[in-house]
Amino acid sequence: MKILVTGANGLLGSKLMSLLQRDTSIELYATARRASIVPLPADRFFLAELTDASAVLQMVAAVRPDVIIHTAAMTQVDQCEQDKDGCWKANVDAVGYLLVACEKYNIHFIHLSTDFIFDGSHGPLDETAQPNPVNFYGESKLAAERLVQESNVPWTIIRTVLVYGITPDMSRSNIIVWVKKNLEEGKTLQVVNDQWRTPTLAEDLAQGCYLAALKKATGIFHVSGKDGLTPYEMALHTVDFFQLDASLIKETNASQFTQPARRPQRTGFIIDKARTILGYEPHSFQEGLAVVAGQLKR
Repeated sequence: MKILVTGANGLLGSKLMSLLQRDTSIELYATARRASIVPLPADRFFLAELTDASAVLQMVAAVRPDVIIHTAAMTQVDQCEQDKDGCWKANVDAVGYLLVACEKYNIHFIHLSTDFIFDGSHGPLDETAQPNPVNFYGESKLAAERLVQESNVPWTIIRTVLVYGITPDMSRSNIIVWVKKNLEEGKTLQVVNDQWRTPTLAEDLAQGCYLAALKKATGIFHVSGKDGLTPYEMALHTVDFFQLDASLIKETNASQFTQPARRPQRTGFIIDKARTILGYEPHSFQEGLAVVAGQLKR
């Protein structure tokens, strides 16, 4: 099976690359805006701008993959709010160009989406929950989902929540690294206690994408961690695991922060469908901490 991964240098993309390379039945191709941080033969890696329709079509025509796993996106929520044009090009137009190529060559398209398409009025949520985004990032990701669903290609939408982990080049931060670094430097952190998520280990999300590709499963799947936590609770787990100074963590609420984009208050996912159909089973947050800690040591 030929698989093309977009966003190969992102947190999910790099984990997915490492996972897929271990399966000798998969012929792996990838694309990113800069040289791959996960080693790949030169003829299987493309420097491509996904907002360029002709470049996308040319790349897909050269590879003719069986499956495209589209992880590339503008995910910085406040940046999306401040640069709506750039966000739309990256998160919606690029998906449209990829779908045109997929239709031409009959390629299964796996699209990564987010809990931020929901308004945060309640949770955890299953795949039948009605989207109602409260920020432009969520609007762009919902618009992309609709393009996928209206296309004439076999498709999978994988929605996820608050992905954490580290990349080989340490270019991506997350709540674990943020808490650990600042507390080791003796800094005090204000962490919100009134938002709820099911944080997702990047390796688990990669596994979910891999299972969906192998099965060519169609439809929407919620793929996240299994523990519902506030950021404050995540920070306390991190403090306890690394034996840091808990007195440096200060509990607060989201109203104390001024951010360009609103955040949904309560999301988190019910992952029964992914468990049943894909065979997906994530780590607990405590187990995820141990995975990240091992990688930090290396």
